[in-house]
Formats: sequence, structure tokens, C-alpha cells
Amino acid sequence: MTRGSPAVDRITARAHRVPTETPEADGTLEWDSTTIVVVHVHAGPVRGLGWTYADAACASLIEKTLAPAVLGAPVGDVPACWAAMQRAIRNLGRPGLVSCALSAVDIALWDAAARSLDVPVSRLLGRVHEDVAVYGSGGFTSLSDDELATRLEGWVHRRRIPRVKIKIGEAWGTRVERDLKRVELARSVVGDDAALYVDANGAYSPGQARRLLQPLRDAGVVWFEEPVSSDDLDGLASLRCPGGPDIAAGEYGYDLPAFARLIPVVDCLQVDVTRCGGFTEWRRAAALAAAANRAVSAHCAPNLSAHAAVATPNFRHIEWFADHERLENLLFDGCLDPAGGRVNPSPSVPGLGLTFRADVAAGYPA
Repeated sequence: MTRGSPAVDRITARAHRVPTETPEADGTLEWDSTTIVVVHVHAGPVRGLGWTYADAACASLIEKTLAPAVLGAPVGDVPACWAAMQRAIRNLGRPGLVSCALSAVDIALWDAAARSLDVPVSRLLGRVHEDVAVYGSGGFTSLSDDELATRLEGWVHRRRIPRVKIKIGEAWGTRVERDLKRVELARSVVGDDAALYVDANGAYSPGQARRLLQPLRDAGVVWFEEPVSSDDLDGLASLRCPGGPDIAAGEYGYDLPAFARLIPVVDCLQVDVTRCGGFTEWRRAAALAAAANRAVSAHCAPNLSAHAAVATPNFRHIEWFADHERLENLLFDGCLDPAGGRVNPSPSVPGLGLTFRADVAAGYPA
């Protein structure tokens, strides 16, 4: 693949802060904006695009530490570039922002490599699915009942997405009665045929979460995400039981050992391609999950996740997160449409199939 492959000659990174339409919250966090760090890889006539959702500090790390590690390398040698970056960050620590920065560069390198060969990223990764399922996500605890109903109505009845997720665990698990009322409301809006998921963002104690299992089963909830902190491996393991709901975690997996620890204690492993180490590490995490007979679900960044998803045999679904859908449609041309509940990255458009709208992004400095 490297014969004739242009060399990486420049890497740039810029952060952009995009306000949310209204202040938002889940069980353990409140926010009013999303920061995206956009990376461009230059290799002769080829350009590659990547990004991560993380602090603006990633931009400096990318340009000062990661870029020098891969300059001059053939753009087609993405795994070699990844290994060089991994060596460069040895003294910085892998988890957290460092991994987010690594992810963004890795994604941009895969985009550049695919464009240099005039193929989609999904083909270069090794496509196995024609399309993949998605679920609507973003039923924030900060939404009123009417706002939540409107959001659910839009996903299920207008956009025909038959899987949806709402946030519970409000105020660090101190409003359980309201959590359950919101679950009941969600079920009444989406009907009996739609799959209903909940995400506590680690708000509950193991005891609280165990007491919620039966009420959630009664409401037909089939997915319970981060019922306790993803660091509480024993707590996650204790909540897996016959009849479900499936216990899911992994969005804060920043390296392979983290996924290895999580796989035995969850029913489905979540992987975030903008945090885990990019497409390169995604493939290894998915292989670990497959070895344990676990499916993989993509956490957020939907227009990036789709390419990894269709190239993953043991894949379940993409979280079509409302904030990221809005932001990606704002900053990139060529975004996918989740209407109907499945997406299919083009099998013919080179790279990620996306074009960065620099003029728009300029209006959102970090």
C-alpha cells in the first residue's frame, strides 16, 4: 500500500466551541456547549480530515507532539504512524486528552490514506455490512416532559428510528421517582414496538441500580448504560442478569487494557472512535470483544462511527447523539441521514465522504 503513497508533510489542528441550543444535562454533568478539535493531514495533493470531541488543549498537543512523530511517513502506513505517535506520548500518559488527540490524528490519516487510493474509509478498513442500525440519543434530564415527548416523537414517528435512549439518574441518582416517570412517559410516546434504552451516566450506586432492574424490565427497557460508574467493574458485573436489560459501558475506554477490563462485566461494549485511539485501536477493541462473544456499539461521533461500524463483524448499533448530529451537520458537508433507523456510508465516495466547512467553523472559535 505504501508504494507511491505521498508522505505526510503537515498536520494542523484547530478547536471550535459550538453552543448548544439550550443548556443540557444528564445524571452527572451539565453543559452548554460542545468543543470539537478538527485535524487536517496534508500529504502532497492529498488531504485527510479527522476530529475529536475534547478540550481545546488537544490542538496544541497534536501540532507540537503528535505531528512531528509522523511527518515524512507514507500516508498509507497508518498503523506505523499510530505506533510512532504511541511512542511519542509515552511520558504523557495514554488515557484522557492524549488519547483523544491521538484519535483525531489517526482518523485523519485513515481519511487521507483512503483518499490517496480513491476508496472510502469503510472499504479500506474492510467492509462487512451493507448498512448498520442506529438509535436516537439525547433525551436529557434537563428536558421538560413536553420537550422529551417532542424529541422522542421526532425520532420514532417522524424519522422512523425504532430505537431510542433517554437519560436517567438525575441529580446523581437522587430523583429516582422522576427517572421512572420519565421512562413511563418515553414508553407511552414511542409505543410498544420501539426499543427503549436508558443511560444513567454512572449516577447510581449498585444497590440503587439493582432496585431499578425490575421497573425497567416492566417498562420494556432493554439497554441500561452505565448504571454505575464504568470504573466500578464489580458493580457492573453484579447487575447483569437473565432477562436483562443489557448492561453497557465503554465510552470512557481510552486504551486497550480498559476495554479488556470491561468486556467480562458488560453485555455490550461501547467504543468511542474519537477517544479510544481512532480507527486503528477501534479494530483491536472490537476483536477483543469478538473473542468474548460480545457485540460492539459505537458511542457518538456518528459520521465517523459509521465507517468503523460497517467494517466490524460483531457490531450492534451507533448512538446517533443529538448534539453531535447537529454539530456535524453544521460543520461538514456530506453527513449521513439516520431516517429509517439504518445508515450506509457510501461505498464509492473516497475517504470519509465529508467536506469541512471552514467558513462556518470560523464563526465558532474555541
